[in-house]
Amino acid sequence: MDKQVGESWTLAGRNFTSRLLLGTSRYPDPQTMLDAIQASGAEIVTVSIRRISLHDASGEGLLDILPPELTILPNTAGCQTARDALLTAQLAREALETDWIKLEVIGDDRTLFPDVEHTVRAADELIRDGFQVFAYTNDDPVTCRKLADLGCAAVMPLGAPIGSGAGLRNPYNLRIIREQLPHTPLIVDAGVGTASDAARAMELGMDGVLLNTAVAEARQPVVMAEAMRLGIEAGRLAYAAGRIPQRLYARASSPLEGLVGT
Repeated sequence: MDKQVGESWTLAGRNFTSRLLLGTSRYPDPQTMLDAIQASGAEIVTVSIRRISLHDASGEGLLDILPPELTILPNTAGCQTARDALLTAQLAREALETDWIKLEVIGDDRTLFPDVEHTVRAADELIRDGFQVFAYTNDDPVTCRKLADLGCAAVMPLGAPIGSGAGLRNPYNLRIIREQLPHTPLIVDAGVGTASDAARAMELGMDGVLLNTAVAEARQPVVMAEAMRLGIEAGRLAYAAGRIPQRLYARASSPLEGLVGT
């Protein structure tokens, strides 16, 4: 494999260099958010249409302070049915003039796990309506394949529950998903807690990582944003390099042939 860090990759027909997608909520203040985005190198940021005011009383809102060069990926966070997600996506398209949508349909308020049935149904309808769908889902290879077969712009299996910081709970499933969907953009979404989690996701062959809480609620969000950037770059390099196979027993790194006395 000859892919290297710094190469462009394609999402929904557009080329990007950064493989880190960053959320815009939970930061202590707007300036910290902006500094973290810059430190992360992210080119795509997510915004929740249902949970933000596009403009405040002064006429300035989140979208007014975000750098214009960023690509905005609106999401359907907070939706619990396919119908809610469809209405939210249509609102996002009208308000932001974009056909990109990160699809989230939550099936349980405590775990925030996705509702698979409603997610697949909503993805199907949104794609037929002309949306570029980035589908958040569980780490089930069957569900991921269904979403890919529908034509999702990216499939986004979770690493762990949203906001948990638990890391990658099931790396084996992520490996299977990568092997079964070699041509589908795969982005780990949710559960990343620190840079090593992001690096691990990339080492498994994921195309990118979307995170929010791990940066926004770190003691030093801007420093953590840079750490995430470096972790993703290192993980991508390691994946491209091709790791050695894991072995149960030792294998000498120095050759045994020609030793003195043999």
